[in-house]
Amino acid sequence: MKETAYLLQAALISGWWVGLASSQTFFAAFQFDQISPTAFRAFFAPDIILIAALSTLRAYRKNAAIEYVILGAFGYASLYCVNATVLTTSGYLSSALMLLGLAYNVFLCFNESLFRASSTNFARNVVKTLIQVVCIWILALVVIPYVILDAFESLAIPVLGIWLSLGAFLFVCFSVLGLTSSYFMVRDGGGTPLPLDQTNNLVVSGPYCYVRNPMAIAGIGQGLAIATIFQSVPILMYSLLGAFVWHLVVRPIEERDMAERFGDSYLDYRRCVSCWIPTFRQRVT
Repeated sequence: MKETAYLLQAALISGWWVGLASSQTFFAAFQFDQISPTAFRAFFAPDIILIAALSTLRAYRKNAAIEYVILGAFGYASLYCVNATVLTTSGYLSSALMLLGLAYNVFLCFNESLFRASSTNFARNVVKTLIQVVCIWILALVVIPYVILDAFESLAIPVLGIWLSLGAFLFVCFSVLGLTSSYFMVRDGGGTPLPLDQTNNLVVSGPYCYVRNPMAIAGIGQGLAIATIFQSVPILMYSLLGAFVWHLVVRPIEERDMAERFGDSYLDYRRCVSCWIPTFRQRVT
């Protein structure tokens, strides 16, 4: 599982530098004011050697020390970018990207210790779930899209028309799906939707009767809806990349954890219900 995650990381870092070298618009979106392009490009060798090359090596050789070196590289780069953003009030997209990369590598290094069962107190889980939803929606659906639009100089009020109507409709539909899924996670799962505060029971009710990951579908759908509203290709790529990373990295780790906790019940459920495509003919109860 980690092998795929690190290969994906190596590919993304390499692809990012290819994008910087081949498109001035792409390069400008990640640039810091008052920091010369030469100084920015000075990070090429550290990124390729300490992140891309070591991630490729880690994909083929299981070694915790390599994981920690990569994590340290992301930590240093993240601190540099955040400090540069504070000093220049620019480069927000670069800082956001590095912080996401840092979080990604923290997850890869420590995922086994991050998963824990929630309390079984219903009221407490409702409050925690509402806080989670608000924080995640603000970050993933407001802050990051705003930073992307601003970086690519496409921040503007959406124009009334078919794209705004379609995007708003999709956003409402996927938001309802996400909230409904959260409700069943709390009610029947005895926990919260967040893997770091996960359910105590296997949830196969509500939307989970028809598809295994309705919350992931809801989140990705919300991102696609925002891309539709603003007619933004960068936000579309952000949403699709999120789906790609979730499917290849997060999903296998979550499924391994659920198989260990729920055993044959989860394995039977996984055989009956699709990951992405709703299964309406066979209802799981």
